[in-house]
Amino acid sequence: MMPEPSATRSRSFGSVGRRELLRIGLTGAASLTLPALWRLRARAQEVAANENTASPNTAVIIVWLRGGASHLETYDPKPNASSDYRGPFAPIATKVAGLQISELLPRHAQIADKFTILRSMAHTGGGHPSGSLQLLSGDPDTQDKPEPGLPDVMTVAHYLRQRPGRTLPNYIGVNAITRYDSFTIAGPAYLGTAFEPFKVTGDPSDPRFEVPNIGHGDDGKADRIQQRVGLRRRLDDLRRVVDQAGAIEAVDAFEAQALNLLTSSEAARAFDLSREDPKLRARYGLNQWGQQCLLARRLVEAGVELITTTFDGPLCGRVANWDDHAVNHHVFDALKFRAPVFDQAVTALVEDLYDRGLDRRVLLVVTGEFGRTPRISYVASSGGGVASAAQGVVQPGRDHWPNANSMLFAGGGIKTAQVIGATDARGEEVVERRVGPGDFLATIYRHLGIDAQQVTLPDRAGRPVPILREGHPIAELARAIG
Repeated sequence: MMPEPSATRSRSFGSVGRRELLRIGLTGAASLTLPALWRLRARAQEVAANENTASPNTAVIIVWLRGGASHLETYDPKPNASSDYRGPFAPIATKVAGLQISELLPRHAQIADKFTILRSMAHTGGGHPSGSLQLLSGDPDTQDKPEPGLPDVMTVAHYLRQRPGRTLPNYIGVNAITRYDSFTIAGPAYLGTAFEPFKVTGDPSDPRFEVPNIGHGDDGKADRIQQRVGLRRRLDDLRRVVDQAGAIEAVDAFEAQALNLLTSSEAARAFDLSREDPKLRARYGLNQWGQQCLLARRLVEAGVELITTTFDGPLCGRVANWDDHAVNHHVFDALKFRAPVFDQAVTALVEDLYDRGLDRRVLLVVTGEFGRTPRISYVASSGGGVASAAQGVVQPGRDHWPNANSMLFAGGGIKTAQVIGATDARGEEVVERRVGPGDFLATIYRHLGIDAQQVTLPDRAGRPVPILREGHPIAELARAIG
């Protein structure tokens, strides 16, 4: 069992984030005020105190389908439902006897023995923000709110698994889970911005793609950075007389990590997709989603333990997400448009994790915030474009449906080739093995070696807050023996 972090530790580190640390490495810390140095010291104390809570070198990748994918057109088809529920796509058999999925996912069908499908996730968050916050942080509020009140699961894990001396950040968002329109749907909340993910933006399939300020190959530039830090240290010597508590020394470990990130060839290699075999890159798909997944695999192989990657943007269709209301998309055209890219990227990642022996260490989860309404709706399109008829043309859609959602789990040492739970004949309600967001979160924590029933974290007032209010790990997704 992991020791419980103290509820009385300083919380002043929250205003200092990774960007500030990089700024220190690039421009020196001479301009930092003494209070800012105290904040850095507080964070250093947090990290040192948490070092002994670190669990074995397990990792999690979350592939996030922003907007919510239809469970009926992916992992829970309902071919015998009436025409006002049943879509145009037929189910297909898979490598696992008795498991059928949508015909849109033929590559999934070929490797179904390497993953498990959960068909019985349900919650009460009907909006994109509330649904996301319920699933990612366990916040039970049914109302949408502009930002999280609780830290999300990956932020909590990042807080608990900090270890000095890393070259790469331990929590990276490759097109991170952050926002839905003007709403923040994941974040550190009271833990502070220091524990946000290191965000990688852009399209990794673009030949011009690069991660700024990572692993400069220019030795002269690295020397200049070191010289600036040396100047800062000489200036610090003048200030030590007023720094009797030694706050400046507290910067050193984090400065070293920032410099490592800026100058390390190891960091540069981890983010460099050109080092991959072109055949493997093509296997993932030479597009944004495929290369996001490949980059996620490279990062976990390099030792990063927490990665999120969002599937949205032009590959989704006109409105750039999976929110397939009829006003946005012709739901079936949209799913047909994006399914080949989704199918290829996810299955390539699953197979690559197994091929490289990462399947016991790395747990992969594919999900959105909820499913879609089983009953098909018909509304006039708000505008023409990819996967949407011209404005005013009535087209089919599916709306928000938190009552039922399907998820894919692979790796993590779990027993695969399973189907967990079931919905009714129309896909409306869970009728077998209902699980909620707390169970989902507890499952991720268990994989990361975090005892969610015992651990509390200090909120802004210093009060101990449980990292999980309810829920238990999904027993069927426990690590298999052997």
